[in-house]
Amino acid sequence: MKIAFKLLCSSILCSTFLFANADDNVIDFEINRLEKNPDIEVLSVEIATKKELPVKGWNGYILDVEAKVKSNKVINAKDVLFSDGEYIALDLLDAKTGKSLKDIVTPNLTANYYDESKLIAGNHKAKDKLVVFSDPLCPFCMDYIPDVIKYVNKNSNKIALYYYHYPLLKLHPAAGPLSKIMEVAKHLNIKNLELRVYEMDWDKYFKSNERDEAKILKAFNTEFKTNITLKDISIYKVKSELNSDIQMGKDVMVSGTPSIFVNGVKDNTRLKFETLGK
Repeated sequence: MKIAFKLLCSSILCSTFLFANADDNVIDFEINRLEKNPDIEVLSVEIATKKELPVKGWNGYILDVEAKVKSNKVINAKDVLFSDGEYIALDLLDAKTGKSLKDIVTPNLTANYYDESKLIAGNHKAKDKLVVFSDPLCPFCMDYIPDVIKYVNKNSNKIALYYYHYPLLKLHPAAGPLSKIMEVAKHLNIKNLELRVYEMDWDKYFKSNERDEAKILKAFNTEFKTNITLKDISIYKVKSELNSDIQMGKDVMVSGTPSIFVNGVKDNTRLKFETLGK
């Protein structure tokens, strides 16, 4: 009986030790994995978020990584790992859907994302809050964002909708200048600015791979009867605002558009907004 008790205690202690060190194991694993690349010098790795998964015993980790690359440039990035305390995986997939569980680990939004200057529809004081990260030339966004705006407008006292620029520059280079123009235009008090931008047929003026800012600006001024200049969209404040939006998205691991958060939680279905305001 004493032997059995000792074995049980030993098992419990080992298990406790195992899980107490699980976080450290994840950090060590990440450092060793990255440093296999001779062009990378890892400066620090910290756990930013740890979330329990719908897989017994497994947790998802978001890691903040600071590293120096070959050019001596210091970069900050996020990575996701999974662990049950004994094993570590770079990804976990749902066997039925084939979808990665990385989306479950996405950080929830802080109150900083409910910046009134980002409000494009609804009531800033509303209990239910939506935050979207979007590219104005993303085809799916052009269908989706107007639906969200119109829904919030129908329930304007009950929902707040905040918009963050997230142009996918590698896919749609023209989205960068267009986002900067939108940033300038919002100070001109243009009614339904975002809705009109997303419903506009920009193809008659330029394609999404257009890089000529003057051409994109001329199209906007023509449609909106404005006189925004290249100088207006090149000032530091406008660039800084756009970069800030993009960084806010990266901080919560936005990787594609449109991305929508409902009351701080990422909605991968993109449909939960329709349950609000009832």
